[in-house]
Amino acid sequence: MKAADGRKSFKPADLSTSIFASLGLVGESNLLGIEKSLGRELFFLIDGFGDFIFKDFSGEIPALSNLEEFTRLEAHFPSTTVTNLTSIGTGRYPCDHGMVGYTMRIPWSQPGTPALLNGLKWDERIDPLTWQEVPTLFERARTEGIDVSHIASARYEGSGFTRAALRGPKYLPASTDDEIMAALQTATKTTPSFTYLYLNDVDDAGHSTGVGSNRWKSALARVDGLIARIARELPSGTRVWVSADHGMINAGEKVVIGKGNNLLDEVEILGGEPRARNLYLKREPDGLVDEKVIARVRQRWAEFFGDRIEILTPEEGYGSNLGQRVRSRIGEIIIVPKDQTILIESEREETQMRMVGHHGSITEAELEIPLRVMKL
Repeated sequence: MKAADGRKSFKPADLSTSIFASLGLVGESNLLGIEKSLGRELFFLIDGFGDFIFKDFSGEIPALSNLEEFTRLEAHFPSTTVTNLTSIGTGRYPCDHGMVGYTMRIPWSQPGTPALLNGLKWDERIDPLTWQEVPTLFERARTEGIDVSHIASARYEGSGFTRAALRGPKYLPASTDDEIMAALQTATKTTPSFTYLYLNDVDDAGHSTGVGSNRWKSALARVDGLIARIARELPSGTRVWVSADHGMINAGEKVVIGKGNNLLDEVEILGGEPRARNLYLKREPDGLVDEKVIARVRQRWAEFFGDRIEILTPEEGYGSNLGQRVRSRIGEIIIVPKDQTILIESEREETQMRMVGHHGSITEAELEIPLRVMKL
């Protein structure tokens, strides 16, 4: 795929495989052409940190703005955490690892069990290693003698999502800046080493109070301060990569699906998230969906929203090489707003109405993510 300016659009999976390839991990391609590692690689993942921040809010991030721009990346579809962090952890695209969105259909659901799996909150009746079978880069690197660490809040350690997407490294729980820096000092003592540092302050503030809000700017300031400390305090020979999983937009019109409209007619389950909705349609006794049903639902949504939305097939969203195992987790129809429209579930109306910032769709603000580098 080519970006609008003609350059190749690399994805988060391409970045993580390239970094590990530079460390000598067998079997991985260095698609980004990264120079051979000196032995210490730090990947700082800032959740929700869209590339637009460097253009529109550069004054809030002086240390980050001084970093060398290596390239820009494009988030995997959908532009959401579950999908993109799994691609970073495995080095594989969503059509391979199967973590296809915030909520995904559980194809074998029976009465009394959940129809959807929430990728972040998880459900312990679902085995993370069975649901996401692809070995992670972290697991593979450790078998080849690369020291791998994961630094993030203690609440993520051992979660279903972490076990599915990011399993393998030593987990170093850290929340405060001082704890993070202490963990980084520990993680970068040995070579060769790969350290994954995750911070979600920017994403959390964006959801709660919106892009550009005071709380969001404070989150930017915290991240920028950490970068300044990393530059001062980590050992020489460390290469620091700064990137994200997706960007964010502030909500425009909020449409409650099925409330005062017929958008849920012939829809069995509404999945995904407010910027990337999966429509799981009613099935025939043989388990298949009639093509006439698909056509009627597509027409219904097109007539309601007009050109404000894209209506995608699973293959259009995830690629033509989509296997049946992963395809069965995706709706027969995928709805992605092209403007700032938010598609709300009536069961979660109160929660989703309160959210200011959103992501998941295909706008530039949601898809374009930075890749900056600093060599110590």
